[in-house]
Order: sequence, then C-alpha cells, then structure tokens
Amino acid sequence: MKLNLTKPLVIFDLETTGLDIVKDRVIQLSYIKVFPNGEEERGNYIINPEQPILPVITQLTGISDDDVKDQPTFKQLAKTLSDKFTGCDFAGFNSNHFDIPMLAEEFLRAGIDFDFAKCRMIDAQTIFHKMERRNLAAAYKFYCGRKMEEDFEAHRADQDTEATYRVLMGELDRYAPGVNEDPEKVLTNDMDVLNEFSKTNKNVDFAGRIVWGEAKDAKGNTIFDEGGNPVMTEYFNFGKHKGKTVADVLRLDQGYYAWILGGDFTYNTKQVLTRIRLREAQKTKM
Repeated sequence: MKLNLTKPLVIFDLETTGLDIVKDRVIQLSYIKVFPNGEEERGNYIINPEQPILPVITQLTGISDDDVKDQPTFKQLAKTLSDKFTGCDFAGFNSNHFDIPMLAEEFLRAGIDFDFAKCRMIDAQTIFHKMERRNLAAAYKFYCGRKMEEDFEAHRADQDTEATYRVLMGELDRYAPGVNEDPEKVLTNDMDVLNEFSKTNKNVDFAGRIVWGEAKDAKGNTIFDEGGNPVMTEYFNFGKHKGKTVADVLRLDQGYYAWILGGDFTYNTKQVLTRIRLREAQKTKM
C-alpha cells in the first residue's frame, strides 16, 4: 500500500547514550523521508554525543566512543537536519514518547526552534499497542510475516527504521477499510487520522509538565465554543500549582516562570511555557 501523504513523512529512529531526555544525547539518527509522489530519501548519521558512551549502550547498539570520536556533533548537523525535516510529518516506533522529545531537545540545545506543534506525529507503536499489544519484534512478525532477526541487526537505528517503515505499511494494509469486519480495527490511510490515533495523552509539552484541560468560568463550569465543544486550555500538571491554568499562574505568580526557566526542566517545557507567556502578554495589549 502506498502512503496517502499530503506532505513528506519522515520515519526515523534514534540511538542515544541513555533515556534521560535532559542529560543524555543522540549517537545515531536514521530516517526515511517519503514524499507524496512515493519517492524515498534515506539518511543515517553517527553522531558525537560529547559525553562517554556507557558499555551497556555499546553492547546494545554496537556504537562505541571510538566510533563517534571523529563524527560531527548534533549541533554541527542541526541546520542540515532542520532543513531536511521542515514541512514534514514524523513517524516512528515509540517516537511520541521518546524519539520526538529527544530530537526536540537536541534541536533546542543547538539553538534551533524546530516547532513540532506544526507536525503530525504518527507512532507505529501506539497503533500496534492499541490494535495488538506487543513490541517491535512481534509487530514485525505479525505484520510482515518474518522474524526481525532474519532481516535485521538488533538495536541499530537504521535497521529499526527500516523495520518500522515496513510495520507501518503492514498496519495500513491490515486495517484498511473493507479488510476487517470489526469496525474498531479500521484505520484510514490519512496522516490526520493516524496523528490523532497515535496520541495517548493530553500533554502540551513532551514531558507532560503542562497538559490540556477544559476551560472553566468563575463558577467552575465548563466553557463551550460556538459548536458546543469544550474550550481547552493549558494547566500545570506538577508542583504547587498543579491543576491551575498556566495563564492564571503566569498572571498571579510571575516568579514561577523565572523559576522554571532556571530549573532542571527540559528545553521543550521552557519553550512551551514561553510561548504561552508571550501569547498571554499579547492578549493584555489588545
């Protein structure tokens, strides 16, 4: 099945020095950029993380300190990657929970404000878990009819990217309209539909420090728009202001913004909070 695309889709995978989005760094980035006309562009980068790679990571990925010592840093690659990815949607396996947040942090550390809010993000793992509840290896066997170890080397970003691409195509084939009698197992080959289906939370920032919730009036009643849908607004999801709207906290506790910007929070959280602050400041001028 050919992907039904309105703009390029970047299927990608990262290997990193660990799972801490704030402290760890990318050591390999691989992608397949699929264009609406069906053309494909592949890229694979080994990246110098500028920090030691633990033996357990080398054992998993096969990437050692010697492999990365003469490779470019992410900062050196950031402009090239940003140019390649601008205007694209993204897909991966567990990408909405890890790869997208990590990539966003790397861009921000490199001084590039790549706005993922403008991208549709399709997570093949979320689709798989909602439909079948297994991991990538099981997904590959289920949708592609072969064992991953027969076709790929484990824990390599380029290998996992190829497998993820095939899994996504297999998912769309299996859940295409008219294939399944069960209406709950139907997925339309449409990036908007897949983007919504890939969402598993109401996070505004990737770390979930700020979440979407229904806006309330002074009496605590939900506010509805002209179409009868609840108006959504941002709420803090941690700390002393948990459950309060971000707009109210920024207005009533101005030091809280400075505290977050100076604290051990992800760049993405600080970026999202700054955008909300600027938006609310514009409202007061109107």
